[in-house]
Amino acid sequence: MSQNANTARVALLTRDTATGASQPLLEQIHGAFGVTPNMFKAVANSPAALASMWGAFGALGNGTLGARLGEQLAVAIADINDCEYCLAAHTALGRKAGATSDEMAAAQAGQSQDPKTAAALKFATSVVRNRARIGAGDVDALREAGFDDGQVVEIVAHVALNLFTNYVNVALAVPVDFPQVKLRAK
Repeated sequence: MSQNANTARVALLTRDTATGASQPLLEQIHGAFGVTPNMFKAVANSPAALASMWGAFGALGNGTLGARLGEQLAVAIADINDCEYCLAAHTALGRKAGATSDEMAAAQAGQSQDPKTAAALKFATSVVRNRARIGAGDVDALREAGFDDGQVVEIVAHVALNLFTNYVNVALAVPVDFPQVKLRAK
């Protein structure tokens, strides 16, 4: 089902219509993006969920993996979960973080020419597809590619955050307000 419908399944709150703790968070989000993306407007219905999501983005944005890899992980996960919203948003953000269109398209398919990025994408997509039931060899492959234990955990945190955002956008039919990107045929 496409998320391009004009109506989300929950109210899309603005800085003017949100109440309580959501209002200052939407101010921060608007300041960071210059606009308030629809996903955050939907999540603003729950100040706790908005604080959780925005805090996770901030924490992982200050992590050791870097914005580019974070966005590549996000598009791979979005494609698996058929999340048009996250695919569009993270493709745009990945380009802003310095990835080429070809690199983002490859990442969407869980691939990269860079061996370290390829290892991270393979691991993250395996975690998603197998509902985290992976083997020790999967973690060992990340270490062999140059990731330390902290970065392994950080990749899992990216997976968890992206599952959260994918599920919000798909379940609540949040209208895409980023340039459209096609899901891969499966």
